[in-house]
Amino acid sequence: MKTDLDDIDRRLIAILQTDGRRSFKEISEETGIPASSVRYRVQRLEESGTLQIVGVADPLRIGFDRLALVGLKCEMGKARLVCEELSKLPETSYVVLTTGPFDVMVEVVCRDVAHYTEFLHDRLPKQDGIIGAETFFVLEAYKLAYGWGVGDTPAEPAAEASDDKRGELDELTAQ
Repeated sequence: MKTDLDDIDRRLIAILQTDGRRSFKEISEETGIPASSVRYRVQRLEESGTLQIVGVADPLRIGFDRLALVGLKCEMGKARLVCEELSKLPETSYVVLTTGPFDVMVEVVCRDVAHYTEFLHDRLPKQDGIIGAETFFVLEAYKLAYGWGVGDTPAEPAAEASDDKRGELDELTAQ
């Protein structure tokens, strides 16, 4: 479900995607938005499921040496159920409903070949609705990033905004 975001929400998301450990005080100082408003908005974004602040580790550097993409073909009408069930598994980091030759694409992160083999041959076939799978091992990862744009965000910090824009910002902040 899409959440309606205003310019302040987009700006906060962009800042936190760059550094999720920034304090509300630091964000307040950068944007000119009161720290209490920053705290409230971030909490609202988290509670709505729009924003999740986590530490993202490179799996290849912390002992997981087997990344794979798995394309799944599903029984008619079962792809969403397959996505829901696979999302619950600890090995899956990315599960999406797709179009094209596969109904579902899954990113799988495993410790080693034995772990991946157990996942692929013992656990995946037990999932209801899957009729075929094609796997793609990741040999080298050139980009593992989770910070993408959030649309047009104000380029200027709120503290440097013009008087007209400051009035708009004050109005948005009060919401």
